[in-house]
Amino acid sequence: MLKGFKEFLMRGNVLDLAVAFVIGVAFTAIINAVVNGLINPLVAAIFGKPNLAGVWNFTLNGAHFSIGLILAAVFNFICVAAAIYFLIVLPVNKLNERRMRGVEPELETPSQEVVLLTEIRDALRVR
Repeated sequence: MLKGFKEFLMRGNVLDLAVAFVIGVAFTAIINAVVNGLINPLVAAIFGKPNLAGVWNFTLNGAHFSIGLILAAVFNFICVAAAIYFLIVLPVNKLNERRMRGVEPELETPSQEVVLLTEIRDALRVR
């Protein structure tokens, strides 16, 4: 049972997921800094609100709705996704593509059974 768990953890995709999570958290901090330091002041200058979450708020029968809060979350997500794609995914894909250009696919060596059957076939043809 522990051996199977160890194999699961050591698979490349689990390690890739862990790395992606850590990088995503780091990029989220960077994007939040950009939003708080650049985007929110622009929103304040344009709409007169302190941040995007304060834009397009309304109350209906005592219930408070905030379209700006949704827009802020979507904007942050798009910024994080774009940063991860353009700074990590795209360069890694280009690097892998360059590596694969120089590598020719290896021909699969036939098994011993196939070699033996080929020899038998060739021997029968000679007769």
